Amino acid sequence: MNSNTQFTPSDDLGEVREALADKIARWTENDFRLTTKIPGLLLRKYDKLSEPTSYMHDPSICLVAQGAKRVFLSDEEYVYDSNHFLITSVGLPILAQVIEADKQKPYLGLVLKLDLREIAQLMVDSNFKSPCPKQSKRGIAVGKLTAPLLNLFKRLLDLLDEPENIPVIAPLIQREILYRLLISEQGPRLQQLAMTGSHSQAITQAIDWLKENYTKQLRINDLAARVGMSTSTFHHHFRSLTAMSPLQFQKWIRLHEARRLMLTERQDVTSAAFQVGYESPSQFTREYSRQFGAPPLRDIKRLQEI
Repeated sequence: MNSNTQFTPSDDLGEVREALADKIARWTENDFRLTTKIPGLLLRKYDKLSEPTSYMHDPSICLVAQGAKRVFLSDEEYVYDSNHFLITSVGLPILAQVIEADKQKPYLGLVLKLDLREIAQLMVDSNFKSPCPKQSKRGIAVGKLTAPLLNLFKRLLDLLDEPENIPVIAPLIQREILYRLLISEQGPRLQQLAMTGSHSQAITQAIDWLKENYTKQLRINDLAARVGMSTSTFHHHFRSLTAMSPLQFQKWIRLHEARRLMLTERQDVTSAAFQVGYESPSQFTREYSRQFGAPPLRDIKRLQEI
């Protein structure tokens, strides 16, 4: 989906969407970024357009009850609104921005984190048959929102008014949400990651290793061997899933962690560079400037003034 998407609500979903928006608005009245009592469910509200923000996006499904948002993965753009959902099947470094919101009609959305172990178990329990694709699918996509899926999310949010029932009923609704996703057109993105021995599952293991070991020198041959792939196959499937190379992925993690260290722990540029694995502060500054559009000191000063 591109930025020319027309944001026109679908009539058959209108009432449910409106009810969902009302619930999100009520629960985010005093907290624009609410972590709910339902495990993995987050609510979001913005009453103005947001600046582009980069972060590591966990496997999840994102819905918009009102407004619109766009996400960039590398140079690819994904736009979603109240007729669509965004799904990510693996942790990905993205740039996100709310593009439709104001005080009269704020952006109202939710995020439900996905557990690939639960998806794998559901595929076993339901005897789900799916051929293992030869080509890894991109770990992010925009899908068409359906009435059954939207109603499931409304039922899930209804539970916030019945906290005593959350432990029993929420897992049942979440399981049905996973099933609806598995049988949707976006299902193969989840299936490929839940299948033991698939290329995508191996790349997920490599991504997990990179997240935990980003300060170490990256040897592609060793990482490919760690997940049981040849170097060329590893490169191919890593880029297919993430839209970037393993080195670019590691660089993204390093730069964002350094940014956090300077912003929240008041570390100086050199200390932050060394702590995240850089051997040359000058190289760090060059790559930081390319990533964030300004040298470290200027960028951190700008963030502190926001």
